[in-house]
Amino acid sequence: MGTIDVYTLVTDVLDEVAQGPRAKARDLARSLVGLCQGEGNEEHAGLVEVHRRLAACATPEILELIRYLTARFHLLNNAEKSTIARINHEREQTETIEKPRAESIGEGLHSVTRTGLSGAQALRLLSRLDIQPTLTAHPTETRRRSLQIKLREVSELLGMLQEVGVTPAAEQRLRSRLRQVVLMLTVTDDVRAKRLGVLDEVQNGLHFLTTTIWDSVPLLAHDLVRGLRGHYPGEADAFVLADLPAVLRYRTWMGGDRDGNPRVTSEVTRETLAMLAAAAREKIGESLEQLRQELSLSDRRIDVPQRLLDSINQHAAFNPADPEVLAHARHEPFRVRIMQMANRARADATYGASSLLADLEAIRGCLREIGLKATADEGPLAELMLRVRVFGLHLASLDIRQHSAVHERAVGELIRVGGVHADYAALDEPARLELLRRELTSPRPLLPTGATLSDETAEVLGVLRVIAEAQQREPDAVRAYVVSMTHSASDLLEVLLLMKEAGLYRFDADAATSTLDVVPLLETVADLQHGPDLINALAAEPVYMAHLRARGRAEAADGAPFQELMLGYSDSNKDGGYLMANVALRHAQERLCEACRSHAIEFRLFHGRGGTVGRGGGRANRAILSMPIAAQNGRIRFTEQGEVISFRYGVRALARRHLEQIVSAMIVSTHAGATPAPTRLGDASSPLERLAERSMRVYRDLIEHADFWPWFLAVSPVGHIGGLPIASRPVARAGGGLTFDSLRAIPWVFSWIQMRYLAPSWYGLGAAMAELRPDELRWCADAYQHSMFFRTVINNAKREMARARLPAARFYALQHEHGEPMHDRLAADFNAARGAIRAITGLDGLLDDEPVIARSIVARNPYTDLLNLSQVVLLGRAREETGPENDPRLQQAIFASINAIAAAMQSTG
Repeated sequence: MGTIDVYTLVTDVLDEVAQGPRAKARDLARSLVGLCQGEGNEEHAGLVEVHRRLAACATPEILELIRYLTARFHLLNNAEKSTIARINHEREQTETIEKPRAESIGEGLHSVTRTGLSGAQALRLLSRLDIQPTLTAHPTETRRRSLQIKLREVSELLGMLQEVGVTPAAEQRLRSRLRQVVLMLTVTDDVRAKRLGVLDEVQNGLHFLTTTIWDSVPLLAHDLVRGLRGHYPGEADAFVLADLPAVLRYRTWMGGDRDGNPRVTSEVTRETLAMLAAAAREKIGESLEQLRQELSLSDRRIDVPQRLLDSINQHAAFNPADPEVLAHARHEPFRVRIMQMANRARADATYGASSLLADLEAIRGCLREIGLKATADEGPLAELMLRVRVFGLHLASLDIRQHSAVHERAVGELIRVGGVHADYAALDEPARLELLRRELTSPRPLLPTGATLSDETAEVLGVLRVIAEAQQREPDAVRAYVVSMTHSASDLLEVLLLMKEAGLYRFDADAATSTLDVVPLLETVADLQHGPDLINALAAEPVYMAHLRARGRAEAADGAPFQELMLGYSDSNKDGGYLMANVALRHAQERLCEACRSHAIEFRLFHGRGGTVGRGGGRANRAILSMPIAAQNGRIRFTEQGEVISFRYGVRALARRHLEQIVSAMIVSTHAGATPAPTRLGDASSPLERLAERSMRVYRDLIEHADFWPWFLAVSPVGHIGGLPIASRPVARAGGGLTFDSLRAIPWVFSWIQMRYLAPSWYGLGAAMAELRPDELRWCADAYQHSMFFRTVINNAKREMARARLPAARFYALQHEHGEPMHDRLAADFNAARGAIRAITGLDGLLDDEPVIARSIVARNPYTDLLNLSQVVLLGRAREETGPENDPRLQQAIFASINAIAAAMQSTG
């Protein structure tokens, strides 16, 4: 059929299937949407009339309108995914080695090979890559699993309809099925009936790991091999799929992140690890079955290597239980050996990834011995070997995360119960370090036999014992313990002491045992700025350096001490505002890397990015390329959260595209890190620091204003977001009511997006840039042209500002007595930022350089305005009542409006 207008197709189908109340909602939307047409962020009277008409509608009528518009945006979003996949496929068909697609594996290799890199050097470069996406269960995915499944089918149907050569009969079937799926979408609840449990979140993560991610990894490897052979045709035999290094490995926080989530217990973590292992073994079993089908070699046609026969005899205990199965394969030794491996993978929990890989390598050696080199090096066997390197028999390594205050209380209790000190919390930092140092080097445990502990401390030790059990089965099952709100060296030594109690750490000046990376999470601006001091303090502790040397041996860092460092993008933004967070994170990376290198410590940075720009989100490959040179060492971790996971991994074509963009960027950045060149930003960073300080001052003035928090609580949907059953994690940290300090970064950003201000992605820029001197303005314009970091910061801000809609946001603001001055304050900074960005970029419109995105925003705005004004009306009704819980229909409508705006904006928090 070829290219079709999928956007018109899906909305036409939606309108066709609308019946009864849904048809009335469609007609209401049609009657109101024309009044919402307006230029960007200019005020216009049409919205006032829309608000008046919606205020006259009953809550059930508004709910039906919201449902109709939600379905419309879900379908448009899937049409957009389908279009992205189609365009990328078309570009893939026309690319060449010399003219590769933008941001592809081919482009990354083309970029570095032009510098004179040899084939062997290119392979060594790939072997340095250590890319670890980390899936988290942060509550930013509002869509139910039932909807995700139906929407995935919509994407598949749209893709098939756009294929060239679709017959009329096939087209008719596809359109009929599309109509059926869309109809089901309109009668399926948007909001879950109950809150997700932790294990539900784990299951959601498993879905992506065992489908699109599992499928994409070998495709990416084939792309790498093809690119290497294309650039080095004379060395093609050196680039073999079976020998390709595993540049990717996955991690997960689902079922391990207990910071502020009391539902994540040691038993939940135990179940999570069992689920991950079971899923991995099931996928490996499927791959072994495919390999069994492939390797139908008969001993009547080949000379079977004796070592294969010996191996079969050695592992006879794992022969198929059914003698008939074995009899059918009596002349097919490779199949017999693979069946033995599959049976052992199912029955023997001690059969780990290293043993499986060794067995696969032995089969490969036998295939090469009898002359089947292509079968050994390139086919299903090679793909399985690659998957074992990437996923092991644990699928994704589980991280554990807990707040430093919890560890402090647990250590204090252990030290008191062990008779060491009565009041650990009262000690200053030097005294704490002295005590911890002494206990870590002592061979005796702190906990007396039969001692009774508080539930909190027993739980902390319980999860460490679960880790020890899991690591005995598969060492990579759990590899990191992340310490939230790390402020000082004692925060990490406390974790080592707890690990010692569980047998995970043993001090030895020359050969310490330590089975977990202890990862400080630097979240506030102050902690980011003091990060180098933390590294220096840790380097001065022999017990900690012994731990780092042990981790260096585990990380294959040539025995050098190894430290992972996590940077918090969300809380730093909430703490200091957009520009200060970005600048503080940039400088922290530079200074942390310098501090590590000064102590000969190898390191990996872990970027705790959210899905939105206000929480460090944006295009992952651009973020990689904009990292400081000092951080470009080939190792990286980054979080992928909520709706970002669904968008990036919901469709295989997009999953592959996302991963190739990341790997391409890492190829380029790692090569740049090995051959550093001076950056223009670093030559004169003081104007940027002054801008950041000004922006933070303005931002803090806003959030600390006496009227701000009462206004924000009253006009935003933040109070209702907490009741939305989208995740197991509470929206606020424990203790007290909902305050700015207790509110987590996700609902903070989520609320601003719902109101269409998107302030965490730009606020403070305007006032800071309004004070620019002419020389500073010229500096900014020059940095925008020559610094990837500064350009990314400005581009992310202007893209979010283009998505903001101040005329709609004003309706929220005015629902409170202090609304007018609050809105005027936000609007003034917005307008000042827009003027400064125009001067810096040379653009008239914010998105003149991104016309496709600009057109999409213009097309979406009127329908999103309807949702915003509907939500304003509903929130007003909730405030007028004693509580929306007294009107379940009203609460349902508010929840539906939150889901709907999240779909319209394609982002939550």
